[in-house]
Amino acid sequence: MRALAGALLSLLLRVLLTSTPHALGANPGLVARITDKGLEYVAREGSVALQKELLRITLPDFTGDFKIKPFGRGHYEFHSLSLHSCELRGSALTPLPGQGLSLTISDSFVRVQGKWKVRKAFVKLDGSFDVQVKGITISVNLLLGREPSGRPTITASGCSSHIRDVEVDVSGDLGWLLNLFHNHIESKFRRMLESKICEMLQNSVTSDLQPYLQTLPVTTEIDSFADIDYSLMEAPRATAQMLDVMFKGEIFNRHHYSPVTFLAPVMSLPEQHDRMVYFAISDYVFNTASLVYHELGYLNFSITDDMVPPSSNIRLTTKSFRPFAPRLARLYPNMNLELQGAMASAPFLNFSPGNLSSTPLIDIEAFVLLPSSVREPVFRLGVATNMSAMLTFNTSKITGLLKPGK
Repeated sequence: MRALAGALLSLLLRVLLTSTPHALGANPGLVARITDKGLEYVAREGSVALQKELLRITLPDFTGDFKIKPFGRGHYEFHSLSLHSCELRGSALTPLPGQGLSLTISDSFVRVQGKWKVRKAFVKLDGSFDVQVKGITISVNLLLGREPSGRPTITASGCSSHIRDVEVDVSGDLGWLLNLFHNHIESKFRRMLESKICEMLQNSVTSDLQPYLQTLPVTTEIDSFADIDYSLMEAPRATAQMLDVMFKGEIFNRHHYSPVTFLAPVMSLPEQHDRMVYFAISDYVFNTASLVYHELGYLNFSITDDMVPPSSNIRLTTKSFRPFAPRLARLYPNMNLELQGAMASAPFLNFSPGNLSSTPLIDIEAFVLLPSSVREPVFRLGVATNMSAMLTFNTSKITGLLKPGK
């Protein structure tokens, strides 16, 4: 079942993952939508792991007394039973609205091998047998939840298993032994195997899958200063055709956490199902990052003349600034300038369909680079501008057209 967990989580979570406090009921910054096609893929991958788990089931011995004409009374023993092979032919993982997921395995096959022993008075017979169990159907509900740390939880509920047909092949031409199996053992064998299958599923979820989920991180490192918190905001939300997983998506300063004073906007995902997985990200993720990197001073910048393309007509020299500041050119003739910029506040992005925009406020200070290597401050500017970009999406890339404002 760990492989089943890995397959499911690689689709549900493979985004990002000690959890930071957050207000319940707030909107997520990230959403992963798993469609029925994505769940079909997970079911196929999970059935491989389930086959391995089934082969590990231990089966009990069957013993008892019999009375068969013309042999009379005797004692039988079917022992050393083992699952030799298993084939899960049909698997489906479907949303269970309001609860989680429903796993169904149908038209499956198991082969059991073992040994038999019969004793009557001083006569003893023994040999081997082979049982083909056909038409196995398994159904179990996987209830998904969320614990306070923001990690997912899973519980198995309502497991049922049914066997359609049992065929037995006993070594030797012993028709009476086949009758013995069908009359005395088959019904017990069916009930036992059906019970063992559900017991295996329940134990795998409780002892393997759920503990595995508890090891998942809910934050991950971006760089030496910032982490991203992608703990679950609520239990995964199952509807008729999809499963939505809501992540917090907040970027924060690892060394100095400051609560965010704004909420993530409501996101509306398109009702499409032709892809396995859809991811949605809101401007909340970028804006929390902007707060962190603004506080750290990473959004500040410095420009000197050697950074200006040689083909540009505008240079960072006092001569080029003569039309705008003639006094500057007279006081500092033919000297280079340096511009230092700092964001007056953390710039925020605003998302709208096919478009993103920002209105940064920038404080710019200019310095003259004197021959003595001293920087002489000469003027300051407060700049308010707006920028927007039109985005285009296709199957392989995202392109955009940047429109700087005034």
